[in-house]
Amino acid sequence: MSIMNQKDKRLQILEAAQRMVAEVGIQGISMQKLANEAGVAAGTIYRYFNDKDHLLDELRLHVVSCMAEAVQVGVEADKPLKVQYRTMWLNIWRIAASNNDSLQTRAQYDSIPSKNNQATREQERKLFAQVDNLFTDGKKQGVFKDLDNEILSGLSLEASVSLARKHALGLYQLDDNALESAIEASWDAIIKH
Repeated sequence: MSIMNQKDKRLQILEAAQRMVAEVGIQGISMQKLANEAGVAAGTIYRYFNDKDHLLDELRLHVVSCMAEAVQVGVEADKPLKVQYRTMWLNIWRIAASNNDSLQTRAQYDSIPSKNNQATREQERKLFAQVDNLFTDGKKQGVFKDLDNEILSGLSLEASVSLARKHALGLYQLDDNALESAIEASWDAIIKH
């Protein structure tokens, strides 16, 4: 099998696992059901993943990597902080509108403890380097409150995840004006006054 086909098959399995986690949760995945969903033989999964735990670790990395890339697309470090922040916020909004599976899968992972919490957090911090840099630069410039970057993210960008998820589920709708007001309110939560 060529390297490209191996990567395609591995990605096919990860994407099927992502759909399943979004639909039935982590506990609802069995290797046989996953093989059926991915359209591969059950033994094929074990060519790429040692066991279910290994698969879930790799799925977590896959989902987080895809989300990090999508959140940071179009963010330019030479732009003003608020422009970078707004771009990230709206990127998160678009993720929810286009692919709710990523948000649902990420929410599933956030609810279970990681085997190596410190290593996982460091890995995610690297993947979200532009977000981390935004908050670090904002604190250096005296714009943002002197809080840990994860707290600043929780008070601001994580709010966009929650709003976007509820919007995508149809729990409530935000028009353009309400969306801009939400961005302003989350920005206001993290800046010094």
